[in-house]
Formats: sequence, C-alpha cells, structure tokens
Amino acid sequence: MSSTEQHKRKSQLTPRREPVQARARARARQILDVTGRLLEEVGLDDLTTILIARKLDISVGSLYHYFPNKHAILYAMGEQWLASISEAMAELAELDLEHMTLGSFIDEFVGRLLAVYREQRGLLPLAQAMWGIPELHELDKSHDELVIGHLVDMFHRLGFTCPPNEMNRLGRLTLESCHALLLVMVNQAEVRAYRTREDLQQMLFTLLNLRGSDNSPEGLSDVEAP
Repeated sequence: MSSTEQHKRKSQLTPRREPVQARARARARQILDVTGRLLEEVGLDDLTTILIARKLDISVGSLYHYFPNKHAILYAMGEQWLASISEAMAELAELDLEHMTLGSFIDEFVGRLLAVYREQRGLLPLAQAMWGIPELHELDKSHDELVIGHLVDMFHRLGFTCPPNEMNRLGRLTLESCHALLLVMVNQAEVRAYRTREDLQQMLFTLLNLRGSDNSPEGLSDVEAP
C-alpha cells in the first residue's frame, strides 16, 4: 500500500475532532458504549451509523461530528481495548516474576486478561472486525506484537532457557490459545467458564513447563525470529 493510500485510510479512521470538554468526552464515550451493546445485539454486519444514532436519540449528522464512519468507531473501540490490555500487561510485569512459580504466573496472566475481555462489550464481533476489515488490520497486528513482546520478556524473567525463536513461538502459542478460549469464556455461565479457565491454564502449564527449558529444540530453523 502506498503512503498516500495509508494516509487516506488513516484519515478515514480518525475521529472528527478530539473531544475536549467534559460533555463532548462523555458523548464520545457514550457512542462507544452503545456501539458495543449493539454489536452484541445485532452483530457486525447489521451495525450501521443510522442504528447507532437512533439508539442514542441523535441525528446521524451529530454522530458524524465525532466519528466519520462505522469503521472509525470500531477503530476507537479497538484502540481502547488495546490500551486496557497494555495496562494489564504492565501491571503484571511489575510483579516479582523472578520468584513466582509458573503456575502462579499463568493464573495471574489468564485472570488479568479475562478481566479485560469481560469489561469490553461486543468483543467477539470487534475481534472479528479487527481481523476481517482491512482498515482495522493494524490493530490486530498491534495486539499480537504487544502481548507476545510482553510474554517473551516475562518468560526470560521466569527463567526459561529455550532459544529466542522458541521463546517467540511459545509467546505466539500462548496468545492464540488464550485469545480463542477467553472469547469463549466471556459468553459462558460462571461454573462452565471456571472449568474452561482451569483447562486452559492446565494446557498452558503443560506446554510452557515442557518447552521453556528445552535448550536445543530441533527442526525450528523455519520459525520466525522475534
């Protein structure tokens, strides 16, 4: 994609104006909250700016004062979700990981991410949008880089001795496993979600306990380095 096309796409996702006054910030926040609820009710395909405006009891023109189109609203929601994940990972990194057991680390990691996933309304269609809509792909890429980067640093602090390319592979596998099952858990009832979390954590413990100390894994020359 040319730089001109990138600039054009970015401008289409940028909010019309950065809300400064408290009332304007509250309205922008309200638009994102309502969009999250509508994503859960009608899904991504049937979500329109007309529907969002109607739910807010404002005109579409008023909505466009804040966001130029539906994708710009979804982009803002994705940015907000990434900021919450970044904050959760930063808080996890502040713990004394060097003296933490692998089981305790996995429990903290899964628990903190689960709290972020549960807080975000309409997360499943939002995640699908980040993956399926070209304008939102950079959010999906940023999410992966953010979590894997943190995980590799934490694996080092936990005492993993496997080489960097294997550390990166384990980070990717941990991320993808968690992401898939956390999206399931947020829609499950309490007991079923608890059992799914137990199973996820057992799978991660088995994987990381086995591979984290593998100093010379064979057949990984085709694995992308960090």
